[in-house]
Amino acid sequence: MPLRTRAVVPPNGRGRVALVLAGGAARGAYEVGVVQHILEDVARDLGRDPPLDILCGTSVGALNTCGLAAFADYPRARARRLVDVWSHLTIDQVLSIDRGELFGLMRALVGRPPAIRPDAQHGVGLVDPTAIEKLITDAVPFARIQQHLDAGLLSAVTVTATHIGSGRTIVFIAQKNALSDGWSTDPTMIGERVELQPVHALASAAIPVLFPAVRVGAEFYCDGGLRQNVPLSPARRLGADGIIVVSPRFLPLPQPDAPEIRANEEAFPGPLFLLGKTLNALLLDRLDSDIDRLRRINKILDAGTRSYGASFLSTINDAMGSPPGKLALRPLATVLVRASGDIGRMSGEFVRSASFNARNRGLLGRLMRRLADAEGASQADLLSYLLFDGEFARELIALGRADARRQHDELCSFFEDLAHRDGEPNS
Repeated sequence: MPLRTRAVVPPNGRGRVALVLAGGAARGAYEVGVVQHILEDVARDLGRDPPLDILCGTSVGALNTCGLAAFADYPRARARRLVDVWSHLTIDQVLSIDRGELFGLMRALVGRPPAIRPDAQHGVGLVDPTAIEKLITDAVPFARIQQHLDAGLLSAVTVTATHIGSGRTIVFIAQKNALSDGWSTDPTMIGERVELQPVHALASAAIPVLFPAVRVGAEFYCDGGLRQNVPLSPARRLGADGIIVVSPRFLPLPQPDAPEIRANEEAFPGPLFLLGKTLNALLLDRLDSDIDRLRRINKILDAGTRSYGASFLSTINDAMGSPPGKLALRPLATVLVRASGDIGRMSGEFVRSASFNARNRGLLGRLMRRLADAEGASQADLLSYLLFDGEFARELIALGRADARRQHDELCSFFEDLAHRDGEPNS
């Protein structure tokens, strides 16, 4: 496709919009459904393409982010491209158990870690990364991302990974200009300007144990969701005035019902059940508390402006020592779209279906059914991370579209409000 160079970065009088996509492995299909509703249905009612100036992703969210960024010159078609990729996935296209790596992991468990060659591009994991590397490389023309940034179609694109040597969060940032000094004051989070390549996205998606760590330059990195599963902070630091957050993580009821508790207790002794819960814990995010804090700050700033006048915001930032022309504190509109259905439960029901069994009679199909049985009838968390099946992806895409549709008016108001807000200069 030829590149289009119509600039969509914010002109004076429009706030900068960020899209933030969380991690979740195979659950990432849900995000595609939400994005498709925004880029097609919200666009229709707005009468224009909704601007997405900053794209931030972690883990599978990073893969989706790079796919959206590479086709920023086709605002609506890029959602359909992602839908097409996800809808045609097969389990054996993504998951290939590497027996050599499996034995290596077993040796590591008994105190004999495998030696990693100095020139090795991967660490140790259960899944051979060759297939997913080819899938990502074929689906996403990464060179286009920097071209769109240079042409002004995008303001910034970020991919978050975890640096294995230090445990720090590394945010790989692609943008036109150099990073500003003091981009992050958090010693556990480092920003690094790069031209995004497949290796950055694959490192972000390398869930420990399942997918091998990835070498970027001289260092190894793994899943960014270990410390920052929902990359709100990069979006804010890159100057977003409004953020749309998409998370496939279902928020359970405060107290499960009695049948669910009994089912969980019956499954509890199983190691696969525990592994699924452990993976959930590893990818636990502070999304709700982060958004609550942002909204409370908005209320404080709004109350201050109403009480002390339009100069309140600049006055308080001057008092805090913010550099001239930059606002450390500023209103930050947020919309959260999260899964309304339990994707773990959905995955278990799907794998037990006749359709899945008819299409997946091999080793991986049997493994998926074994996971569904081992994790219990009510929850199949580990399975839901591994179920890279096109038909299941279509179910998650439909769920994402339905959830976004329920928030359609809120999303339209979000874009309308930001259309009249003065954007801050790029950091």
